[in-house]
Amino acid sequence: MKACGVSTAEKEVVLLELPEPSSPKPGQIVVEVEAAGVGPWEELEIDASWDVGLRPPAALGVEGAGKVLAVGAGVTGFAVGDRVLAHEAPLPGGSGFWAERVLINAEHAAACPPGLDAVHAAALPVNGLTALQALEKLDLSRGQRLLITNGGGGTGALAIQLAAAKGIEVTTTASATAAERLAGLGATEVVDYHDPNWSTKVPGGFDAALIIAAGTADAALPLVRDGGQLCSLTSDAPPEERGITSWDLYIEPNGAQLVQLAERAVAGTLKLAPEPLPLSEGPAAFTQVVAGRAGGKKIVLIPA
Repeated sequence: MKACGVSTAEKEVVLLELPEPSSPKPGQIVVEVEAAGVGPWEELEIDASWDVGLRPPAALGVEGAGKVLAVGAGVTGFAVGDRVLAHEAPLPGGSGFWAERVLINAEHAAACPPGLDAVHAAALPVNGLTALQALEKLDLSRGQRLLITNGGGGTGALAIQLAAAKGIEVTTTASATAAERLAGLGATEVVDYHDPNWSTKVPGGFDAALIIAAGTADAALPLVRDGGQLCSLTSDAPPEERGITSWDLYIEPNGAQLVQLAERAVAGTLKLAPEPLPLSEGPAAFTQVVAGRAGGKKIVLIPA
């Protein structure tokens, strides 16, 4: 089958021909991939900073959407022909979603509701689960204030929407060109991160900070009130001080949470901005995304 990923001999992202996934074991399903998300974390998969179980030659990709082709013993939630979306890590078959077919654990998949197309479904899992899990851990209430760094990216834009829906007041850093878009998603204030002194322009006293831009945790910490919280998605949570709880968060697959996110997306209360590209452009898409040149859009690969 056609795929995009890494070969045994090199870590360059290339187009591949791979064997079909193995038959599903108990609790597993094989999915015919209709769309697969691309994120900056793909680089972590290659250098094993994030061990997702890749066994080269293998396709990259830990999220996607498609139709169930085969069902393993004991799987009761899905049948052949069902549409699903999923985030999977580690990959039980050693190969990911940037391929025509993929083997995953059924418990990490969610039914794709009618009205949610594969491109939008594939844009949701990693960014959506990360934003949702971070906000659930922070557990803020209506009227509390949250600072998000890099609200213009895929995770940040979803975090803004999820937080605003709970009545949380969101201030975010982003480029000036993204300000109008993020205000439309629910951000109360958008601060231009290009200004090296951006943190001095923001009134402090935030109940929490969600760090999505690498290198911004130290600037954000002084803006958090005594006894507040700081959650870093970039593995750089600073030491705790002034009673502030500070920690790094790492995403976990969760089918039940994906159901919630998919329902919000199809209802139009969670807006996505996917940009579909053919799988053949996977190497270029990888380069664009890891270099931070996606312009706030979520790139999604579609097998031809």
